[in-house]
Amino acid sequence: MSSPTQITPERIVDTERLIRPHIRHTPVMRADLVDFGMQPRSIDFKLEFLQHSGSFKARGAFTNLLSRPVPQAGVVAASGGNHGAAVAYAAMRLGIPATIFVPNVTAAAKAERIRGYGANLIIGGDRYADALAASEQFVAEHNAMPIHAFDQPETLLGQGTLGLEIEADLPDITTLLVAVGGGGLIGGIAAWFRGRIKIVAVEPEGSPTLHDALGAGKPVDAPTEGIAADSLAPRRVGELMFPFAQNFIEHSILVSDDDIRAAQRALWERLRIVAEPGGAAAFAALLSQKYIAGPDERVAVLLCGANSGAVRFD
Repeated sequence: MSSPTQITPERIVDTERLIRPHIRHTPVMRADLVDFGMQPRSIDFKLEFLQHSGSFKARGAFTNLLSRPVPQAGVVAASGGNHGAAVAYAAMRLGIPATIFVPNVTAAAKAERIRGYGANLIIGGDRYADALAASEQFVAEHNAMPIHAFDQPETLLGQGTLGLEIEADLPDITTLLVAVGGGGLIGGIAAWFRGRIKIVAVEPEGSPTLHDALGAGKPVDAPTEGIAADSLAPRRVGELMFPFAQNFIEHSILVSDDDIRAAQRALWERLRIVAEPGGAAAFAALLSQKYIAGPDERVAVLLCGANSGAVRFD
């Protein structure tokens, strides 16, 4: 396993320059919590769900494909959906063959995206861990290059560029709420900020990977259930991100499936934002008041994914 010491702010800056021609600088939106029936308070949303392929994952995907030698057999990824879509998109743009393994819980909207980008999609197994095992067998048999969804230096460096971008867009924030699955996103962001702001992890109650790891002092197996299981439910957080979590993440907040559904509805009804369950989880902590900001905090919420079939234009 590579060392987390490879994930430095200097390397994140270099990575941002490498992938900048291939990714979007996503916008921010300022709103007021009074619009959601709460006490008046300004809040900033980073709209990363507007990234290519519908989530932040495009950053890590392009970083892998542009900084590692790709064999003739192409690349392989295991994913709950968003990582697979991002790898498929990046591979399509760069002319590289891609094979994507996803579990049965993957949302149809995500599977459709992966196929639409021209990747070879293989569906099987009940959870992300099953897809990962199948992808590893494929790599061994075909000599393709694996791209891990969260536990790989290039992936964390790519996601860390979002931290750099958030700081450039919102230099005055004191607190950032981020949803957690395998931890690649929050790990990369924490590696960028390194304690200069408060970073709060938000996880579903049914898949408390980081919460359980912080309690145990190391990554441990956790349940993999809930409405956001296709994006926030690996068995455990990554080894590479965990030192950043221990050192730079304030704490983990658990939200219920009902909290997440309420956040999705509120974002659509009040802001006309469509977020998938994992993409809305961070806001769920604020809306449910499971995270209550102090009077002097300036809070931002990362909305990280929108690969949902919730809106249809028929």
